[in-house]
Amino acid sequence: MDVTIVRDSFTKYLKAAKFKITPERFQVLDTVLATEGHFDADELFLHLKTSGSKVSRATVYNTLDLLQDCGIVTKYRFGENHSRYEKTFDKPHHDHLICLECGDIIEFVNERISKIQDDVCQKNNFKPQSSTLQIFGICSRCQNK
Repeated sequence: MDVTIVRDSFTKYLKAAKFKITPERFQVLDTVLATEGHFDADELFLHLKTSGSKVSRATVYNTLDLLQDCGIVTKYRFGENHSRYEKTFDKPHHDHLICLECGDIIEFVNERISKIQDDVCQKNNFKPQSSTLQIFGICSRCQNK
């Protein structure tokens, strides 16, 4: 998905929900769009600060909530005491393996898991919004130490 489309989608979301359209919110969005992998709000805030941005920590947290609400990011808890985020557009639905030793997060796609989730939802007349499977264990690198 084109960055312009994502920015337009966020603008439409803000207008529809009657939120102010501020440059600070779009600084957060642009930084998220340039970030690869999983990140937490404090990492994002520090990156913005070291880049000279005047965005407050509260604006980062609030904007991440808005980006989650409009489907641009997904929020995860990987067994840590804080949340991590990941941009969601242009990515297939995927799940995660989390190493309890080193903290690595390995993404994987499995069509059988997706099919089971679809079947369960269909049998229960349930309209899913999102899902995630997290498997906690020890990665091969840590097993070989």
